[in-house]
Amino acid sequence: MFRLILKMAWKNSFARPSRTLLLVVMIAVSMSMMLGIQGLYDGMAMNMADKNKRSDSGDISIFAKDYRINRDISYRIKNADEIRGELNNTPEVEAVVLRVSADGLASTARKSSFAQIRGIDLQEEENFGAFSEFLKQGKMEFGKRGAIVGIELAKTLKLKVGSKVVFSTQDSNGEINSMALKVDAIVQTTNIVLDTSAIYIDLKKLRTFLGLTSHEATQIVIKTENIKLYERLKSRYSSLDVKSFFELQPMMKMMEEMMVIFNSITFFIVMSVVFVGIFGVMYVSVLDRIREFGIMLSIGMQYKYIRLQIFLEAIVVGLLGFLSGAVLGLFLLIYLKDYGLDFSAFADALEMWGYETIIHGTIKLSYFTTTFLAIMSASVLSVLIPLRKIKKLNPIEVIKADK
Repeated sequence: MFRLILKMAWKNSFARPSRTLLLVVMIAVSMSMMLGIQGLYDGMAMNMADKNKRSDSGDISIFAKDYRINRDISYRIKNADEIRGELNNTPEVEAVVLRVSADGLASTARKSSFAQIRGIDLQEEENFGAFSEFLKQGKMEFGKRGAIVGIELAKTLKLKVGSKVVFSTQDSNGEINSMALKVDAIVQTTNIVLDTSAIYIDLKKLRTFLGLTSHEATQIVIKTENIKLYERLKSRYSSLDVKSFFELQPMMKMMEEMMVIFNSITFFIVMSVVFVGIFGVMYVSVLDRIREFGIMLSIGMQYKYIRLQIFLEAIVVGLLGFLSGAVLGLFLLIYLKDYGLDFSAFADALEMWGYETIIHGTIKLSYFTTTFLAIMSASVLSVLIPLRKIKKLNPIEVIKADK
């Protein structure tokens, strides 16, 4: 019996092929557009998070207690080198880097601005987060008194490769010291804080300038895929300030929450389109075949079999729409992932907020599974009203009225 009903449902789904085709196309186009927008939005968020991790916070960062509040190098990790050795022997840790930072004033002959000097080891940073990918101008190297400057700070101070800049700050003894630097390169990390304030110099030189030993650092940055490691490190280094990526980057957490809201709105839109489309088609289809259903009921066919047939018709149309939309959406997502969308016309605004001018999308299986559930749910819900009309049908009156 089920095979017969399935065959009838398939045949009736294409009783009006142009109408069915139009509905399938509508579902496919709306679904593919939503998949593309979702992939693009996720890609933007993931790209920003990835660059923030590589350039600044990593997956986990360790600071001395009160350092982040006071921003004073007197609150520094004095056994940072020893901790790095312990972390390198931890299986879940992929990479570790030490950094030294100090706030101060960057000045040229005509301009000055708040800045943050950062001591880094270029080779370690390259292994940790491919630091050379942030290069915009110059060479990724530290020459004699060489420095690398964030792109927005370079614009503020009107610096270019080869320019001179003086940085002044307080050293570990409380004395105000200054050092003259030459710009070797300009970088753009899309991390707003770093791009607007960071000056990078060699880690050893900055330690000497600030009067720190080779074992000290203000930040230990950890790269790991194991989210459980955070709690273990927090317990192991309870005397230090251990922070996760989202604790250091609350904006990323907010974007993730916004993504959930955005996805919910997306699925609501898809379900609404599918619901309205299938409801319209099925309602008209039921009206067209009202005498057919009346005859089927009058000869003894149970209502549950007619109900099953209607459900199957809606599911067939929804499934065809989903498959078409999935194929179209997959090609769109692949294009966005490989080539992205060029927003060069809005470059200044995007870079100010930490986005690249060419935005690439991403592909996740969850896009398709959740959309499938949304479309199938909408397909089933859309036939409930037409089914109520059939259930209230009086077969004898319908047959008489059609004579």
